[in-house]
Amino acid sequence: MKVLYATSEARPFAASGGLADVAGSLPKALRNRLVGCRVVMPLYEAVPQELRDGMTFLTSFSVPVAWRRQYCGVFEAKHNGVIYYLLDNQYYFKRAGLYGHYDDAERFAFFSRAVLEMLKYVDFKPDIIHANDWQCGLIPVYQTLFYGKEEPYNRIRTVYTIHNIQYQGKYGMEILEDVFGLPQSARDFVEHDGAINLMKAGIEAADRVTTVSKTYAQEILDPWFSHGLDPILRLREWKLTGILNGIDTVKNDPQVDPALYAPYSADDRSGKAENKRALQERLGLPIRADVPLIGMVSRLASHKGFDLVKHIQEQLLQEDVQMVVLGSGEWVYETFFREIYAKYPEKFCFCSGFVPELAQKIYAAADIFLMPSKSEPCGLSQMLACRYGAVPVVRETGGLKDSIHDCGDGEGNGFTFQTYNADDMLHAIQRALAAYHNKADWPLIVDRAMRSDFSWGRSANEYIRLYKALLKAE
Repeated sequence: MKVLYATSEARPFAASGGLADVAGSLPKALRNRLVGCRVVMPLYEAVPQELRDGMTFLTSFSVPVAWRRQYCGVFEAKHNGVIYYLLDNQYYFKRAGLYGHYDDAERFAFFSRAVLEMLKYVDFKPDIIHANDWQCGLIPVYQTLFYGKEEPYNRIRTVYTIHNIQYQGKYGMEILEDVFGLPQSARDFVEHDGAINLMKAGIEAADRVTTVSKTYAQEILDPWFSHGLDPILRLREWKLTGILNGIDTVKNDPQVDPALYAPYSADDRSGKAENKRALQERLGLPIRADVPLIGMVSRLASHKGFDLVKHIQEQLLQEDVQMVVLGSGEWVYETFFREIYAKYPEKFCFCSGFVPELAQKIYAAADIFLMPSKSEPCGLSQMLACRYGAVPVVRETGGLKDSIHDCGDGEGNGFTFQTYNADDMLHAIQRALAAYHNKADWPLIVDRAMRSDFSWGRSANEYIRLYKALLKAE
């Protein structure tokens, strides 16, 4: 079985968010299970020179973009045993930043068409094209309308993954023909609420649709979560599957992580205490082994649950706790945390921005990790927290619900609350604090968290079952 994984970003070449983590990890896990998976993405200006130096030029061809024909060069790179095709067009991709340009619609129409055209020129004929997010939403449409009846495209099936339904790729209908090169008969694929919607196009045209957790797959059928796409998804529910993402357990391993002050493992957690002591010293907090340290690493955005945190922050700091928050984002939250930092310097530390090595140190030092999101398609931080022995406190939504299970049953790996309510969140934190002071139970909870299986191997097996079922059904 051969899979072409089409993505607008992938680590280590170019990244802006979680999609790049998935595209940098899932293909490797698939290859480890004898699936011939290759990745295709744009060759952005942001791709580092040291990675460019390792690329090989394969070929070039012209791509129809409506009435235009545009150059496309194909460069091949290998990373972690996976072959990557990087598609070059300096007019579209030699720019600062991956997204947010006035002509993003045209840029990713070019990319989507180029992915399919490329298959005529490279020695790789996939059984499945796996497209991701709105930037690749046109791939299943072009495959269906322009390529699906000719060899070898008539044997290719398409899978489309929604990573975050909030970002849908919406444009005016006036560019349907002039930019996308689609006939008026294609309106049924792309039109939603009187506009072009590229995520809707991918949902309509793909053979199967996935999203990044089982709970999120159910949530996006509800208007509260769907950002307007719930009617489309309910009609296509038969093709929708939720598969929880994983994390890179090799890179994120407290035994070998170079960012940590001291190594440790689930079998020998003694080094975790040194990570806590050293972080307290670095942040100017009192060095105390007996106080529970609560960590947060997040973008400071309302959907991450910071309204709840604001509501109970001072009440929480009346407890015998320490807390550190790392992140940047909305002004209202940054200002609030700076004020709390100034008022409670012995208990609270706010680190503005995102510093990867500090994030790893917080995971390793924290006893408890707080993640009270209003919505969370999958979430990776709660998995990383478990990996590093920071017991998560999360709201039961999306991937948080699928990955973290409450310790109330004696078998869970964290603490959860259900309603989006500050008092309920505070109660969950207080339950975690009480458990922390129970010297018999707390090591067992930490052990269960650290031994949770969030490897990409588990996720890859579910994707393989989906691919096989799709090919068998045909």
